[in-house]
Amino acid sequence: MNIQYCCSKPDQVKDEIKKSIEEFCDKFSPVEETLCIFEDLRTKALYCECHIYAENIISLGTIDSPLDSENQSEYRANRDVVEDNTAFLQMKEDAKQKRSFSNIVAEYITTFDEEHPLKIIGGQHRFIAISEAKEAGVNQLHGLKIYFGLNTEQRLDVQLISNTNIAVSSDLLDRMLETVKGPQLRTWCQQVGLLNAGEDFADRKQRGGKITVRAARSFIMNYFAGKLINTTAFPKEKTIPVLARTGGIDEDWEQLKIRNADMWDDEELKEAGKQFAKLIKKQREFYNKGGKTQNSDFADKAVSYAVLSAWAYISGVLQSNKVRLGRHYSLSEETKCDPLNAKVLAKAKHKTDPENYRGLGTRTDVKDRGRLAELFFFQAEKGSGITKELTTAAVAKYYAKLAMIEAEEAAKKV
Repeated sequence: MNIQYCCSKPDQVKDEIKKSIEEFCDKFSPVEETLCIFEDLRTKALYCECHIYAENIISLGTIDSPLDSENQSEYRANRDVVEDNTAFLQMKEDAKQKRSFSNIVAEYITTFDEEHPLKIIGGQHRFIAISEAKEAGVNQLHGLKIYFGLNTEQRLDVQLISNTNIAVSSDLLDRMLETVKGPQLRTWCQQVGLLNAGEDFADRKQRGGKITVRAARSFIMNYFAGKLINTTAFPKEKTIPVLARTGGIDEDWEQLKIRNADMWDDEELKEAGKQFAKLIKKQREFYNKGGKTQNSDFADKAVSYAVLSAWAYISGVLQSNKVRLGRHYSLSEETKCDPLNAKVLAKAKHKTDPENYRGLGTRTDVKDRGRLAELFFFQAEKGSGITKELTTAAVAKYYAKLAMIEAEEAAKKV
């Protein structure tokens, strides 16, 4: 086969990449008489577009493709396969009817899993459909875009482009971007019990599922934000927990890691993470009876973004008051009802709330986060657990604080 380099500087293509392209041609036998090697001028990544028979794609290919094969080879960038999706079921039937697919994106790389050098980056559903059709005796030609010699940054770019074409969730984008930065956040979550050993973040937020990168970042960001507030100053300061940005680079998160370079070894932060993991478990256990979740909204109340951010925020605030911190952490030991008393939170409502408001922790706005922060702080002061009376008082405290702060700011302008 003739190989033609249609890139800006063909004479500067590395010998190992040329060798890799030649190996690819020998193993996969694309039907093109001349294989043109193109260049993505934005990233300088080299690729070809060609057609290969299903038998070679399936026997030498895999959807088990890591983003960082050297340092984090056990974690994947691809989204999970949705087995019961109607379009996917139709795709599999089409493949058996000898449909040829195109736009399958892959990387040819032998440093990880040499038996399957074709790593599918985009099009894992099509790969599975082709595989099942091959088992049924169908061996059609399919179109692929193959990359060669990618570095980690180029690989991330290809992953993002490929997954964006299938409307990837922002949670998966967060996971991919965090993986490129390193395993620290994931490892920390595994250490404290927010993820199981060897488990990765969810590729999309769903009830009863694993936590997302956004949730983990928000937890840590709020812990450190809370530490900046003295317990005696709490009633007089605007105390609104934050949410990490999603679907792209979060500069606040990146700056936090720079300012707290040793945070992964911070024992107090680890303890907060462990206590919150315990709270999640107890909350879910209360509503999981007989192997069936009785109320998924109530069971997952702890991992709602408003509750998570507020709980972590108060954990940071109370680091200087170990007695109240102990009361805050002891919420998970509540035996009279579920730890967060979700039924009470569901009925909590202020006169300013709209008719369709479903209670504290059901929204992620500033108001819900602020009111929950007041609730957790007040609970730590009283140590009585979350009750209807406590919740009502905490909501009143939130609005009283806002009014006081607003009045003081107005007075400064006089």
